[in-house]
Amino acid sequence: MATSRIEWTEQTWNPVVGCTKISPGCKNCYAEVMSRRLRAIGVAGYEDPFTVVKALPNRLDEPSTRKKATMYFVNSMSDLFHPQVDQHFVHDVFDTIERCPQHVFQILTKRPHLIEGVMGARNIPANAWMGTSVENRRHGVPRIDELRSVKSAVRFLSIEPLLEDIGSIDLRGISWVIVGGESGHKARPMEIDWVRSLRDQCRHQKVEFFFKQWGTWSPDGERRSKKNNGRLLDGRTWDGMPDLVPTVA
Repeated sequence: MATSRIEWTEQTWNPVVGCTKISPGCKNCYAEVMSRRLRAIGVAGYEDPFTVVKALPNRLDEPSTRKKATMYFVNSMSDLFHPQVDQHFVHDVFDTIERCPQHVFQILTKRPHLIEGVMGARNIPANAWMGTSVENRRHGVPRIDELRSVKSAVRFLSIEPLLEDIGSIDLRGISWVIVGGESGHKARPMEIDWVRSLRDQCRHQKVEFFFKQWGTWSPDGERRSKKNNGRLLDGRTWDGMPDLVPTVA
């Protein structure tokens, strides 16, 4: 468990590590790069290649040791709803979430269509925010409807990396939209009008909007340098966030 440099959370909690790629947003996966680094320096839990999906039961109780109310990003190094994660272990993760009502747990998946089958009749606790990744029209946008069918206090979209103009989207039942460009030396550029379109749709549909970063490329098409502020959109930052004590809907 570590303090996070991700702007929209506070801590990361990784009871599962490893993943496999399923869509273009996975091409330059930051978690895969980080996993290789951690493996190289001998960090426990990262002994295997990133494509090996592995549950780590010894990490299950980590949030229970922290009394201060904290926002946790669950499995920044994996996908809790990856089909190789045993369903019983997923429920163990949710047992921990239920034992820690002082915390908020942000669960992001590229596989929202599997959530209902894994969770069964179990209710998702109000302090578990359920999100999905959206990177383009073909692969990402259909996940929004899949997530909308999940009964959760907060449903959110991580539209990062935004790879194209995804057009008009239906945000009914969505509380929060995070948008960001790609980082790394192989990063694909993101155009400013794509971001503006999503911001304006959030405004119109009364959804919280959070602009995370431009990534490697600045909005003028140049590689971002220290002179470019990586979070400004039209002269300001956008840090929308849902209420921390929502009502299940």
